[in-house]
Amino acid sequence: MHPLPQALAALALLCAATAQAALPVGAAAPVFQTQAAVAGKAFDFDLTAALKKGPVVLYFFPKAFTQGCTMEAHAFAEATPRFAAMGATVVGMSHDDIATLQRFSTEACRDQFAVASDPKAQTIKAYDAAAAANPERADRISYVIGQDGKIKFTHIGSDPEAHVQKTEAAVKQLQAAKQ
Repeated sequence: MHPLPQALAALALLCAATAQAALPVGAAAPVFQTQAAVAGKAFDFDLTAALKKGPVVLYFFPKAFTQGCTMEAHAFAEATPRFAAMGATVVGMSHDDIATLQRFSTEACRDQFAVASDPKAQTIKAYDAAAAANPERADRISYVIGQDGKIKFTHIGSDPEAHVQKTEAAVKQLQAAKQ
């Protein structure tokens, strides 16, 4: 075998071994309760209660106040009224402590949606959203969870804007299917 195909095959195996996993569409979304913040105020977030109101867009982000995570929060803040018009709740989640997320909810999320704290990374791990390089931190993964508690859409990627665009399109499809 020529060295180049061997190298490509080895690289493909390495990438497959380190590729980020995610819960598949159709899987049951792990239920959770945790502290969250919106508009600087802490509260107890309960996924089961949120799903009674409509679908939930749950997006995981690595760390509050970093460039990509702040850009993503701004984009979700701008889109939150559109999600709300479709009956969907947006919630971001990271390993950051609640005090940090209280500030982030105002400064980056612009008081538009909740950000949830998962300091022990229990929910991050349950959603298969742990970063390969640091399993205590979340990777950039977004889910749309239907009212039936099932994963309807998953998106993994480093482009913060794509998470908003793709989850919004998935919620639109979900709403269209209900009609």
